Amino acid sequence: MKITSNSIDIEVEDSGPGAVGEERPVVLLIMGLGMQLVAWPAAFVQALIDAGYRVIRHDNRDVGLSHRFEALGKPRLLLQGLRYKLGLKPQAPYSVADMAADSLGVLDALGIEKAHVLGVSMGGMIAQRIALAAPERVLSLSSVMSTSGAKGLAQAHPKVMRVLLSRPKGRDPQTVLKHYVRLFKAIGSPGFPTPEHEMRERILLGVERGYYPVGTLRQMLAIMADITRPAQLRRITAPTLVLHGKADPLLPFVHGEDTAKRVQGARLVGIEGMGHDLPPGVVTHLLAALLPHLKAAQAQAQFSTPVSDQNPLS
Repeated sequence: MKITSNSIDIEVEDSGPGAVGEERPVVLLIMGLGMQLVAWPAAFVQALIDAGYRVIRHDNRDVGLSHRFEALGKPRLLLQGLRYKLGLKPQAPYSVADMAADSLGVLDALGIEKAHVLGVSMGGMIAQRIALAAPERVLSLSSVMSTSGAKGLAQAHPKVMRVLLSRPKGRDPQTVLKHYVRLFKAIGSPGFPTPEHEMRERILLGVERGYYPVGTLRQMLAIMADITRPAQLRRITAPTLVLHGKADPLLPFVHGEDTAKRVQGARLVGIEGMGHDLPPGVVTHLLAALLPHLKAAQAQAQFSTPVSDQNPLS
C-alpha cells in the first residue's frame, strides 16, 4: 500500500496489528542500498510475526515502488568521491537523515508511537539515524551488516568494489539479472551459499517489480555525505544489537566492531561464514540473537525514557 510520509509516497507492507484488542509490538525493517522491501526473506518476516510482532517493511525513497526523485538527475559519483577523499563533504541531493525521516513518517502514518528498528547495510545507517533523531520512539536498535561510516576502516576487496560500481550492459530483465547474480555471488556468505536458482528467482522478483538504478546512485551519494554520524553514535540510548558477518567482503567485520564500540552498551554478535546477504542459514543465526534482544528491550522499555538528541539530523 502507498502512504504519504515526509511529503512523499512510500510503499509499505504491514503484517497488521493482530486481533481486536491485541496490540502487537512493532518491528520496523529497513532495507539496504538499492534493495526493495521484497528482499526481506519470507522466513525472517514470518518468524517475527510468529514471535508476536507486527512487522512493517517499506521501500526506501528512490527504490522499488516508492517516490523517485527523477528531477534530481544522475549524480556525479566520481566528482563527489574525490571531494570525500580530499576531506570535503560530498554534495548529495538528499541525506541518510532524510531517509530516516521517511521511516519515522511511515510510523506516523500508521499511528505507531514506538517500534523496534532494524536495518541492514544502508538500512542500518538509517536505523542509527532514527535512534539519534527520535530516541523516544525507538524501543530497540538492531544494526545488521552495517557501519558507523567512520573513516579509516577496512574497505571492500577491490574485486567486490568493481562489481558493485559496474552497471549492466543493457536494461532487459535477463541482462540485469545476470549482473546482479554476479554481484550477489561476490558479496554472498561463503559459509551459507545460496543455490543459484533461488538467487535468480529472488533477484528477478525485484527487477520486475521496480528496477531503478539511478535511484541507487543517489542513495549511494547520501551514504558518502553522512560524515557526522560516527561521532554522534555515542548519543544513542536505545538497547542496541550489532550483528555482522565475519566473512563480509563488502563491509568487513571491523565495521561491526567499530559500530558496537561507538554505541554505549551495544552488544556485538559476529557470525562465522556470513557475508553481505541473508541466506537461510544466516537468518537462523540472526534470529537466535535478535529475538532475545527484542524481548529484553520490550521488558526494559517501561523503565526508561530516552532523552532527545539536540541536533539529531545534522
